[in-house]
Amino acid sequence: MTSHIDRRAFPRIHAPLYSRPARMKVGDKKQVLDVSLGGARIYSDEPQDVGSRLDLELFLPDGSSLECTARIVWAIKLPKDAVARFEVGLSFIDVPEPVLAQLKTVLVADET
Repeated sequence: MTSHIDRRAFPRIHAPLYSRPARMKVGDKKQVLDVSLGGARIYSDEPQDVGSRLDLELFLPDGSSLECTARIVWAIKLPKDAVARFEVGLSFIDVPEPVLAQLKTVLVADET
């Protein structure tokens, strides 16, 4: 029997964040399921190819937003009655230090 080993470098936190593809001025924001400094788990209504890049806009609780680039690590098709068509695992890539610092303040604030 094999045991599950969590390979995440950062703990995942349930934070009050929403997301949508970057630079889309219209379209529904989807709740972020969990997030860390290394990645996130999101809902999507569009199919996502594993290994592809996704420019993402994250909406923070204070009303501000930040943009980052992520790589699609996995994608699961959800049942017809789910809140979205897919659940997607992301790994952040090429994230500037100021963006990480802003994200970190949300994650630290949510842990208290």
